Amino acid sequence: MEVFERPVPIDKEVSWDKTKTIMSKTDRFGTIEYANEVFIDVSGYEDYELMSQPHNIIRHPDMPKVIFKVLWDNLKKGNNFHAIVKNLAKSGRYYWVITDFDISKDEKGNIVNYFARRKAVPQEVITKHIEPLYKRLLQIENASGMEASEKYLIGYLEEQNKNYVEFIMEIMSEHEKSVELQNAAAAATAEVKTEDKKGFFSKFFG
Repeated sequence: MEVFERPVPIDKEVSWDKTKTIMSKTDRFGTIEYANEVFIDVSGYEDYELMSQPHNIIRHPDMPKVIFKVLWDNLKKGNNFHAIVKNLAKSGRYYWVITDFDISKDEKGNIVNYFARRKAVPQEVITKHIEPLYKRLLQIENASGMEASEKYLIGYLEEQNKNYVEFIMEIMSEHEKSVELQNAAAAATAEVKTEDKKGFFSKFFG
């Protein structure tokens, strides 16, 4: 199996169709067995480069290790886990996704595969909530290790009386509601402007 040298990160985002879903299948150890065309396009790797590689081939160094620890702790217990993750493309560019998993088990109940779906994350969610938290966790990891980073994450979530998945769900829901309100306000404004035009021209032309 060929081992690929990790690309040097550059501070540029991958340009991709964010309405699409990145999909992959791994064995229970996280080794890639399948990647869909969207995964190939976004990551920049060919399918033959991805097969039999560990999924962390796309792990970005800006990601705190504790997030993956919590993710794997849950997956190994058979729990789906929605994490927001910054990935590293072959080009060195980055792309943010939110995860969703289906977990496949054999007749004895042992996990054999993970099927992952990943969708784009709104930039506002990343800028407002995720980047500040992840930067802090990474700083703690670099200074004091992952155990200290995990303790900070636990305290941060306890303060909000939520677990990580509930925290992610809340910030994504907040964004959706904000967008809905903005769209409703824009539609109402457009309607008023249309009525104003009708009123003006009906008066103007008698």
